[in-house]
Amino acid sequence: MSTDLEKELEQELEQELDLTQLTLGNELPLRQHTATNVSLFMYNAAVWNAHRIHYDETYTTEVEGHPAIVIDGPLQGDWLSQVALNWVGARGSVLNFSYTNRKASYLGEVLTSGGVISAIDLHKRSVELTLFIKNEAGEVVTPGTATVSFF
Repeated sequence: MSTDLEKELEQELEQELDLTQLTLGNELPLRQHTATNVSLFMYNAAVWNAHRIHYDETYTTEVEGHPAIVIDGPLQGDWLSQVALNWVGARGSVLNFSYTNRKASYLGEVLTSGGVISAIDLHKRSVELTLFIKNEAGEVVTPGTATVSFF
């Protein structure tokens, strides 16, 4: 059974993307992310990250001085890459991707990923994207960029 998100992505892929109809500033679809203790544990196990700030609340708050368990920077990078990958879908590929973590995010926060078109090269059939993850206060905690090429 498909989830609502999967159905939404399938519908987007079915729509033909006309590069000549894209304009600078077009927004990419937003997606919300809410990490849980289990998702953080599973992610860190998969990437062999044993840093206790991602799963041990007592250690995180009393020793490291964070207000809560920290959401991994690389996990946020993965979420950010999904913005570009989901947008281009089967119509192309991501050629370049980069991001930086600028501010810590914590368990319990709802983070929102998205982006905008920042450059279009019709001759090369490529699009530059400015990507972001924002916290609930609207602050960009993880900015990034991607270049996508269309087939």
